[in-house]
Amino acid sequence: MDLINIIFPNQLFQDSPFLESNTKTYIIEEFLFFNNYKFHKQKLLFHRISMKKYQDYLIKNGIDTHYINAYDENSKIEFFIYNLDNKYTKINIIDPCDYWLEKKIKNSCAKKNIELNVLSNQSFLLKKYELNSFFKKEKKKFYQTSFYKDQRKKFNILMQGDDKPEGGEWTYDIHNREKYPANKIPPKIYFQKNDKYFYEAIEYIDKYFSENYGCLVNDFIYPTCFEESKKWFEEFLKNRFHEFGPYEDAVVKNNSILNHSVLSPLLNSGILNVKYVVNKTIDFYNQNNIPINSCEGFIRQIIGWREFIRGVYYSKGTEERTKNFWSFKNKIPNSFYDATTGIEPVDDTITKINNSAYCNHIERLMIMGNFMLLCEIRPNDVYKWFMEMFIDAYDWVMVPNVYGMSQFADGGLMSTKPYICGSNYILKMSNYKKDSWCEIWDALFWGFIGNKRDFFKRNPRMRMMVSSYDRMNEEKKNKMKKISFAYLTELYD
Repeated sequence: MDLINIIFPNQLFQDSPFLESNTKTYIIEEFLFFNNYKFHKQKLLFHRISMKKYQDYLIKNGIDTHYINAYDENSKIEFFIYNLDNKYTKINIIDPCDYWLEKKIKNSCAKKNIELNVLSNQSFLLKKYELNSFFKKEKKKFYQTSFYKDQRKKFNILMQGDDKPEGGEWTYDIHNREKYPANKIPPKIYFQKNDKYFYEAIEYIDKYFSENYGCLVNDFIYPTCFEESKKWFEEFLKNRFHEFGPYEDAVVKNNSILNHSVLSPLLNSGILNVKYVVNKTIDFYNQNNIPINSCEGFIRQIIGWREFIRGVYYSKGTEERTKNFWSFKNKIPNSFYDATTGIEPVDDTITKINNSAYCNHIERLMIMGNFMLLCEIRPNDVYKWFMEMFIDAYDWVMVPNVYGMSQFADGGLMSTKPYICGSNYILKMSNYKKDSWCEIWDALFWGFIGNKRDFFKRNPRMRMMVSSYDRMNEEKKNKMKKISFAYLTELYD
């Protein structure tokens, strides 16, 4: 046979189209997933275990399966294709949802006159072509709310008739901003049982990636196969779903999961099916006493934000990743890796990430992203940091989320305003106490408002901040300037 199939770390589908015929299939620890950056050890551990289990899954299903390790020259797809026996004239891949990977594959196939067949990616509800009607190339702005409403109607999810949302509201964000009560104990999280795949992967990461960021742990929480993923999801529905809504934006000093699902690494790698998640969620909501704000908030993350981010990536990602709207020039300091910034919520969040390769979306956006923006760090450095540190990070995820949502580096392609705030918001949504870090945070925040006053005066949602800054007396402004200058000088020393 002159055909081969190629599978990458984010394409571990239970109902893969490659199961339909016994074509020689290669699972590759491709360079962009394993060696492009110093990826968090737990992310690589997750990939190694899930890929090795998937290899055995394919073999059990009668597929002629071959595995290429990250240390092999052929883990770079361009070398793999170059070294491929000339008898192979056709390659099947699943849409990699990665611009650089797709470009490398297409260029390499063209050089060897190999026919490339790209199959649809099952990680998403929408086919690639279905994104075109909303994400038109000529559009200058994309708004998630409009997209989300379209998807609710398209899939008839939480709808009353054709046009009315169940409960009368499209979103229930106003009900989803509660602080986590001081005496409340977060739901228990069960850990995966360590098996032969786990121990093999630990040795593998220790041997080849010992200098990478993060740490390896014995109590590894992340599912790495289909059965574990479904069990993890069901545990969320039973134990965390009910109060997901009200505590969706809450921050707790020593806990990131709280009532979150932590499904992103499972969905993004393919070991959990997105249609299964949506259908099971709605069934559980209908059969149990789940508040609508919890169900809607969760569904919005899946059919709204996740699908929207992918659409932005396909439509404007290559353009978006080149933008630096604020013209920031600062390199990211090592303190953002070793948790020594001196800002308590930031350092605590970094510590949580180092220990787990995860923190929730508010910690990502309003603590890490917010503070990086106030420190005026280059968006390319911020992108690299997020790619390195998170278990669910892929190019399609992080280009729109960093350059668009977090850093406003694209100038507002998908956001009406920068996501920045002073310490009051952090205090309001968390169990942190007012302390010396607040003074530094606020000095950076108000300094940023003052320095970018012309931009903020033109923004209807932010111009009141300029008015507040203007009402401050000069003594207060000068004090804040001294505080921010001293902090940034030490940070970048």
